[in-house]
Amino acid sequence: MNNRINVTRSFLPNKDIFIKYVDRIWESHHLTNQGPLHEELVKKLSSYFNNTNVTLTTNGHLALELALKGLNLSGEIITTPFTFVSTTHAIASIGATPVFCDIDKDSLTIDTNQIENLITDKTTAIMPVHVYGHLCDTERIDSIAKAHNLKVIYDAAHAFGVEKNGKSISQFGDVSMLSFHATKLFHSIEGGALLYNDDALVETFNTYKNFGLENEETVECVGFNAKMNEFQAAMGLSIFPHMQEIIEERKQITMRYREHLNSINGIHCFTPDTDSSVSHNYAYMPIIVDGDVCGFTRDCIFAELMKHNIYARKYFYPLTSDFACYHNLSSSINLPVARRAAKQVLCLPIFNGLAVEVVDKICESIRQMSN
Repeated sequence: MNNRINVTRSFLPNKDIFIKYVDRIWESHHLTNQGPLHEELVKKLSSYFNNTNVTLTTNGHLALELALKGLNLSGEIITTPFTFVSTTHAIASIGATPVFCDIDKDSLTIDTNQIENLITDKTTAIMPVHVYGHLCDTERIDSIAKAHNLKVIYDAAHAFGVEKNGKSISQFGDVSMLSFHATKLFHSIEGGALLYNDDALVETFNTYKNFGLENEETVECVGFNAKMNEFQAAMGLSIFPHMQEIIEERKQITMRYREHLNSINGIHCFTPDTDSSVSHNYAYMPIIVDGDVCGFTRDCIFAELMKHNIYARKYFYPLTSDFACYHNLSSSINLPVARRAAKQVLCLPIFNGLAVEVVDKICESIRQMSN
């Protein structure tokens, strides 16, 4: 394997299809500000997510900030340290304080048994994360939020296409955020979206994402620029029809990994089991490495694969609570499960077009370490 194998590779649609959408941009001269392709993508995604409201943004991070500002949140927001730093930055960016809750050892999502211990009179919301497409305990979170009058904003960046008991992620919490970054399952090069059912939020989110403008002469709030442009929408529209085949191919790659790795002591494939109530998206290929059992650490596998020009990812490491801008928070200290996961999880390469032979060689490299 002389060519570099990255942990992921962006899916690209048929170029001719994309160019047809680009031709429409040339015809309309409409480049941004909710143009015709933007509106077409909104409709397609709204239908895909059971006719929920969809607000598109230029990226997923600004979508998170938009959700928090649009819901008028402040004070303390309970979240997970086992996430990409964007989750935490969004909370800090609106002037709120992130409060870190440890994670569940089985799902690696926020530990719902610990949330209520962190609620104070300053708490205004919970921001859980669906990790690697594994859904949080949405029922328990909903119950806690209702009991304490809290908002729930899901970071669902990893969960495009995931359903539970026939319900899409758009049906959980007050708002769910999707990332359409180029590395995601569904992408618009850069981009993001908010999914929500409260019709009253449509105008609020559209105002905030466009500088707070009510009209050309009226600014009602301190907004920002989070608008998705027509070229981003064109890419999203070009990829959207392929979603079923994208997920199915990644499922087959996941099964191939599991076939090889499940027999290695100390290596746990943290990938979906056959749970008929959940439709998974196979967006990531994380493994959990128990060094006490297999005799080598996650970092050893990471280094060994790099020798073969294979670039896996320590995802998520470090914990966001360990970054300099957050490690002084009192809630950054007692997070034993998250800290262990950060040292044990390694995401292996998975993307559409990844050859079976490459998967086999990756697994064989890991197997040889256990001999």
